[in-house]
Amino acid sequence: MGAPHPVPRVTPICAVLYGREEDYALALARLVERWGAADLESEPFAFTATEYYAGEMGPGLKRRFVSFLKSFDPADLADRKLESNALEVALAEAIAVSDQAHGRAPRRRPVNLDPGYLTGAKLVLASTKDFAHRIYLKDGIFAEVTLRFRGGRWEAHEFTFPDFRAATYHAFLNRMRDKHLRG
Repeated sequence: MGAPHPVPRVTPICAVLYGREEDYALALARLVERWGAADLESEPFAFTATEYYAGEMGPGLKRRFVSFLKSFDPADLADRKLESNALEVALAEAIAVSDQAHGRAPRRRPVNLDPGYLTGAKLVLASTKDFAHRIYLKDGIFAEVTLRFRGGRWEAHEFTFPDFRAATYHAFLNRMRDKHLRG
């Protein structure tokens, strides 16, 4: 019989999907208020893998990644997802006010926040959607190993989202992983 042992803390990350840079800046500021100082922040990547989000978020979407200095217990991932969902609602309300003040049509979901964590071996993301490859955590939240690190590179699974499957993000994820491993 195996004996339980303490689990190492993980590097918290958030994948942020957005249309306007000012929306991203507001989202990042609110995430920092809740989760502490940001550590690494990627450049914006054009999000062209799917049109799935265009109806609620608008055209010209971008994705950025941010990691946070303060590590956390991976058992807290569900709480992070619930918190980020509430934050998305608050951001939508705040951004709608700004959009109206600038004569722009408000978007239903101007920012999509996908919290997760990174270890030396994997990138895990939280989701509210259940599929065969996702593990239930609690309170309607699931986790998936989106990418694994093996043989010196990131590898996708058959279920990995197309934008994560492409190597576009991998160089930045390598930076996050290296930083995580240095502690």
